[in-house]
Amino acid sequence: MRERMKKYVKLILQTLKVFILFTGCTILFYYAILWVNEEYQNHQRYKEPEGKAIRVVSYEKEEDYNWYERILLFYLDGE
Repeated sequence: MRERMKKYVKLILQTLKVFILFTGCTILFYYAILWVNEEYQNHQRYKEPEGKAIRVVSYEKEEDYNWYERILLFYLDGE
């Protein structure tokens, strides 16, 4: 009877160790994701180009196209 009780206590302790390890790794992963997200939030994605950069695309008014020309442009450019 006493050996059986020791086995159950050992099993409960092993389960508790695994649970604590899993919880700790999950918390660590969560804060790592938050840190990476914070790093990318502060990154300026749309800063002005430096050097001899030129504009590649010229935006035209959408009123210049009818629906057929717009769909043709969509299929030809793949956008």
